[in-house]
Amino acid sequence: MTRRRWIAEEFSSNQAALTGAHADHLVRVLRARVGQEFDISTGGTVRRGRIANVHDGRVEFELGEEVSAVTVPNVALLLAVFKFDRMEWAIEKCTELGVSQIVPVIARRTDAHLAAAAVKRSDRWRRLALQAAEQSRRAAPPEIAAPVKLQDAVNLAAGAQRIVLAESEQQALLRDVLAFHAGGEIVLAIGPEGGWADDELQLLQKAGWISASLGTTILRAETAAIAAAAIVFSELG
Repeated sequence: MTRRRWIAEEFSSNQAALTGAHADHLVRVLRARVGQEFDISTGGTVRRGRIANVHDGRVEFELGEEVSAVTVPNVALLLAVFKFDRMEWAIEKCTELGVSQIVPVIARRTDAHLAAAAVKRSDRWRRLALQAAEQSRRAAPPEIAAPVKLQDAVNLAAGAQRIVLAESEQQALLRDVLAFHAGGEIVLAIGPEGGWADDELQLLQKAGWISASLGTTILRAETAAIAAAAIVFSELG
């Protein structure tokens, strides 16, 4: 039987602990008991853990042998901020697929109210990513960066293969671009509702980003993010 996986807030040597709401969920909802075994992620390494103590707001584990982990491509997203309910769906599903980092980006067509509220949403996005990482048995959640303006993000990961998904691209499909991937990190830039503005595409292209398409249909922003990540992991995983 597959063991449930948890990502520990505290760990050292052969001990680890879940704390706060994280621990409360394990105790109150899942009825955690001393002696139960789970997989516990400690800074990217997964080990078998046995519950040693249960307290209010704290569950302590004794750690055993390391559990083998699956190696996946290193994929990051520049994700233009769009309607929060749909953006949270994209963050959750892209976490399940295996992305390593998500950078929320304020684009030209990002709604001004969403742009202003995005900073306060970062903690919620990180909690959602943590939950999705545990559900999908990842060793660690993706890093969720603080929102930045596009001009401050175009030069991130300069050594990676950087691909901007653009509706205006009529020749190169994402799958075709990936055929020339030489290894290392991949960064995908996903535009907001309405797509990237022309000057934003020019800015990205001047910084060395390659344009690619997901096909002839027009996708919602959250669909494009999930589809693009899925294609990368399917082609390179």
